[in-house]
Amino acid sequence: MGKMVDMEWQRTSDIRPNVRLDMFIVMPNHMHGIIYITHKIRINDGRGVLQYAPTNTNALQSPSQTVGAIIRGFKSSTTKQINKMRNMPGVPIWQCNYFEHIIRNNEESNRICEYIYNNPINWPTERNNIKTP
Repeated sequence: MGKMVDMEWQRTSDIRPNVRLDMFIVMPNHMHGIIYITHKIRINDGRGVLQYAPTNTNALQSPSQTVGAIIRGFKSSTTKQINKMRNMPGVPIWQCNYFEHIIRNNEESNRICEYIYNNPINWPTERNNIKTP
């Protein structure tokens, strides 16, 4: 399951050309990842979608470009795949929410990358580490 989650996370930038992935780690009961939304994708098909944008413009920003939409799509896809693997349809896999943080400078980026890198090393002492026999 962890390998599938890893592969699905890596597909994120294939699915969304305006998303670039940086360091990430899949842990036994959670994951950490850094994503960059590199640019806004504009939809200019003239149709418009009322709930996403006013109808007086032809250039719409897709709502699927938000961090929330990216995480929601990732969680949905991996949940379906894990439940299929376990033959347990409809069972929740992920917690309802997620933690997001805007990285504002290189120092902060380096600190967060170091935290992600060291996460597996710190796993044995993690309070949520589920010990299995």
